[in-house]
Amino acid sequence: MLELRRSRDRGYDDHGWLKTYYTFCFADYYDPEHVDFGPLKVMNQDRIKPGKGYPSQQRRDEEILTYLIDGELRHQDSLGNETVLRAGSLQCMSAGTGIQHTEFNTSASQDAHLLHICIKPTKNGLPPAYEQKYFAAAEKSGRLRLLASADGEDGSVIVHQDARIYGGLFHEAQRVELELARNRRAFLHVVRGSIAVNETRLNVGDGVKISPPGGVLLQHGREADIIVFDLPAGPQPPKRKSTPRPRSKSPE
Repeated sequence: MLELRRSRDRGYDDHGWLKTYYTFCFADYYDPEHVDFGPLKVMNQDRIKPGKGYPSQQRRDEEILTYLIDGELRHQDSLGNETVLRAGSLQCMSAGTGIQHTEFNTSASQDAHLLHICIKPTKNGLPPAYEQKYFAAAEKSGRLRLLASADGEDGSVIVHQDARIYGGLFHEAQRVELELARNRRAFLHVVRGSIAVNETRLNVGDGVKISPPGGVLLQHGREADIIVFDLPAGPQPPKRKSTPRPRSKSPE
């Protein structure tokens, strides 16, 4: 039911201006055991140095999310959007038929610390779109606040996939139960602090794949900041046919 992905086991690169940890395969990092998790294709934890940023790049047929943990980040794209994200913001670009964009750390002294996330859309060739929203800490305290969904429920940003993304802050007695239907699965990543998933302790940078059925208790947080992806379950492997085994005869 729980498959851990410890922080220390992730891939890592230091490009000077960018330090990044890879939960799943990305660029030159490859791990056959952690290629992706269904439609969740990329989960990178990035730190961008002050005054530095990603070069302009063309993307298509991806849902590209930026979850800003600390600092600030200026976004510009070919749709004419230009904005500065602050900590607690979630940005979603639906690249669709094509979008060109760049992100830049405008601070002169502080790293921009973020999660770079890519999700496969339900279909290709969608019109490109952009949306971002700030979620205050009070909205996530002691609960799972919906950040992104397919229909924009409860003020969440829209992602073109059968996915629901939650953020939560938990400390001491605060707890919540995550219920997954039989046709769903989840991935939880610890952004800050630590939390127990059932009775398994996860620390900052750790992740866990969660498969149904049943509920999962999130509890015993220590200044925990988490993000949870509720995703469709993948196809089940075919059941192997069992070969009848002869019974041994009791000695007469």
